[in-house]
Amino acid sequence: MSRRDPRLDPSLDSKLRTLRGLLAPLDGALVAFSGGVDSTLLLSVANDVLGGRVLAVTVSSVLLPEREVRSAVEIAVSLGATLKVVELDPLSDESFAANDRERCYHCKKRLIEVLSPLLEEQEYESILEGGNLDDIGDERPGRRALREAGVLSPLEEAGLTKEDVRALSSHFGLITANKPSAACLASRFPYGMRLTEQALRRVAAAEEAVRQAGFEQVRVRCHGSVARLEVGPAEIELALRERRTLSRGLKEAGFTYVALDLDGYRTGSLNEESRG
Repeated sequence: MSRRDPRLDPSLDSKLRTLRGLLAPLDGALVAFSGGVDSTLLLSVANDVLGGRVLAVTVSSVLLPEREVRSAVEIAVSLGATLKVVELDPLSDESFAANDRERCYHCKKRLIEVLSPLLEEQEYESILEGGNLDDIGDERPGRRALREAGVLSPLEEAGLTKEDVRALSSHFGLITANKPSAACLASRFPYGMRLTEQALRRVAAAEEAVRQAGFEQVRVRCHGSVARLEVGPAEIELALRERRTLSRGLKEAGFTYVALDLDGYRTGSLNEESRG
């Protein structure tokens, strides 16, 4: 196990050393890399521990805004990591496009199908993903698919929470330390509402309009012709002041009606109805 870093809180340092210890035995790895705070920390540590025997793989699809793909490339370059961008068409899978409660399971299965040949090509041992300890609380069928395929989640296994990930990212000077949480665009649609390229691009355009208006944490939940806008709780008053600008931007993106969710952004808000 690596030597203790006196600059870190002992508990956080212990988790970091555990993370390094989990990675050290691997004979090379692929990192599923979105450019978010979790996968960036994982890539940074893995690249350091494994001496560069790491390939970051970013999936480009209609589920990820183009700005996020560009950002992932820039971040990988800044880390000195090798990156490969691969294309995926998840909507060609009817089981995914139908958008039932197993949507994330079907999507992750397709992702693994894309990554597995790369793993063999590189002659690496494992696929790593950036789930952390907090991710086990909400409804996440995709994590079941990862477990079935033997994909490793070192951050979770090391006991790192999202707060821990941000603290370590700040410690290492990673530019993603304060980056808002992100999720694929399919998470903006209630289960049972069919996913189409047009609808996904409409949501992407709507969220970009909100970001251009100066908001950081943004979700546009699609309820047919209605856009339910979630922003960070601290930004709700700003949203009320800028309601005309926001309404115009979301209508230009293709929505007929715009509603501001007064509870603000939170993960899994589309699961609330099913939980009663």
